[in-house]
Amino acid sequence: MRTAEYDFILPEDLIAKRPAEKRDDARLLVLRRDAEAEHCSFSDLPSLLDPGDLLILNNTRVFPARLTGLKPEGSPLEILLVSENPDRTWNIMTKGRYTGTVTLAGGLSAEIRGGKTASFGRPVSEVIWEIGNMPLPPYIKRAPDRADRERYQTVYAEVEGSIAAPTAGLHFTHDLLERLRAGGIKVRPVTLHVGAGTFRPVKAQEVRDHVMDQEYFEFSPGLIEEIRLCRAAGNRVIAVGTTTTRTLEGYASGDCSIISSNGRITGTTRIFIREGYRFQLIDSLITNFHLPCSTPLMLASAFCGREKLLRIYQEAISRGYRFFSYGDAMLFL
Repeated sequence: MRTAEYDFILPEDLIAKRPAEKRDDARLLVLRRDAEAEHCSFSDLPSLLDPGDLLILNNTRVFPARLTGLKPEGSPLEILLVSENPDRTWNIMTKGRYTGTVTLAGGLSAEIRGGKTASFGRPVSEVIWEIGNMPLPPYIKRAPDRADRERYQTVYAEVEGSIAAPTAGLHFTHDLLERLRAGGIKVRPVTLHVGAGTFRPVKAQEVRDHVMDQEYFEFSPGLIEEIRLCRAAGNRVIAVGTTTTRTLEGYASGDCSIISSNGRITGTTRIFIREGYRFQLIDSLITNFHLPCSTPLMLASAFCGREKLLRIYQEAISRGYRFFSYGDAMLFL
């Protein structure tokens, strides 16, 4: 399959620059197997699931990973922190291959090497929430503001480590989660820290040639048994987002490296789920509308096929659905 076959044209005004005023006021396009699309509100979710279903969320927490500093001559340099190394240096992303010193707010200085790594004069964790900005995706063409610290974060975010939000989860409210639990739906967490790959376009001409970035995950070992029992009882396992899906399917398929299984299953995965993949743990998916030619779009196509998915996307466009991180959502049942 060629990457270009996952392209589509999206009007600029359908890219959501800000979230819905209330999280669960977002629209929800429901796609059942061999059925026409249904158009609902995200707040309708409890009526779309059944008692005994298992809803799995990614509880990663986004940190304000965008920093802006000044080079010695006074020109600005924007730095995206990606991941910390054992020696306290950071893997970073910048424009260009700058090597040299950068002065940041909060009395922090950084030594940049080739625009790829940085060392800081003091631990970044001490000042990051004071000087950093939330790492909004580049297609949201505005500066992050204080409101993004709360809205570019799920209400159940707990384990800090992501440089992008698991955006399907942005639509949940505490009230909606309580309604789901009251309806007999089990809610369980996993953690996958979303890395730079979420911004990285697929440049390979053939889909199969793309290589995913490695991402860290962890979850309770008892979750696998819960999934088995849920499916054995004829209920569904619903993944909230592509990151949750990659966590569980990466583990189930063996496309991962396990670091530890003592108390918590921890590891990393590079799994690339695309059309033709046979899901081993996940039955249904909640996800946002994704960028053209992106790996999350390719993962979504694994549920219903590329042609059908792109046809549904055209229907969503014609009905004015909002796209990407702060946009509306889909439910594959």
